[in-house]
Parts: sequence; C-alpha cells; structure tokens
Amino acid sequence: MTSTLLMQARQAAGLSKAELARKAQTSRPTVSAYEHGSKSPTLQTAARIVEAAGFALALQPQPTFLAGGEYRGAPVLVPDQLPALPPASALALVELPQHLEWSSKERIKDLSVRAERIRVYELVLREGTPDDVLRYVDPTLLVEVFDELNLPAAVREGWETSVRRWRGR
Repeated sequence: MTSTLLMQARQAAGLSKAELARKAQTSRPTVSAYEHGSKSPTLQTAARIVEAAGFALALQPQPTFLAGGEYRGAPVLVPDQLPALPPASALALVELPQHLEWSSKERIKDLSVRAERIRVYELVLREGTPDDVLRYVDPTLLVEVFDELNLPAAVREGWETSVRRWRGR
C-alpha cells in the first residue's frame, strides 16, 4: 500500500524518481525500492517523501454507509459522515458515469453552476453508489441545496437525519 501511495504522489507531482529523491533528500534507488515494495519506509520517511512531492500524509474519516430506507426495492445508502471535498473537486467539471446519467446524452456537468450541482446531487442521492457519493457530494454544498432537491420521499427521508446533523455543525 505504501508503495502505491508513494508512486501515486510522485506521478501526480510529475516528478521522476531521481527528482523526488533529490527533493526528499534520499537516493533514487531507495525511492525505487519503496515504490516496488522491496523496501518499506517508516511512517516518518513516507511522510517526508509524500511532502516532497507536494502532498500531505493525512488521516481521513472512513464513512460507513447505512440503509436509511428503501427506494425502488433497494436500500437508500446514507453515510454516517461525509468528508468535505477539496474545492477543486467540489466545484469541478465532471463527466457522470452512465449509471447516473442514463437518460441524457449530456453527461458533463459543471458543479460550480448551482443548477447543475443540484441535478448531480439529485442523481447521486437517488441512483448513486457509495463511491459516487464520496466522489461528487460535498456536505456543505449538500446542506445548502438539500431543500431544493427534487427527490422521492423515501430518498429524502433517508438523507434528512444526516443533513440535519451536518447543518448543526
């Protein structure tokens, strides 16, 4: 897992192994060994390498999805907590997968446009998987538009308790 994380950080930063090694004050063979899993860095070393690539090694809450009712014979899955999305993701231009936007050929949505964000949230809350919720829904933005969402009663009821809790933060 550490090997994948280090490789992803390096690639996302657009760095070669040698460049990352120089920035992290280690050797290129060591970075290579970490990425291939033949050597394991300490947590402190992994944090230093990830930071050298321009990222932070951080803990994130892992939401648990619970059934909050039923819609069309399937459970309405609602997270017990919802991590905030980075602003660049929360307000991004996204291409929705076909299982979310199957009724239209226009699957590209601009989450920075309120009406389009509302449409995406309606689709995700009604048809989405837990991965879709984590990818597209920001809790602060959801709270802001929740009362405007056109949702089936069962879906609205399933989400209302969580949205009320997030409003109280």
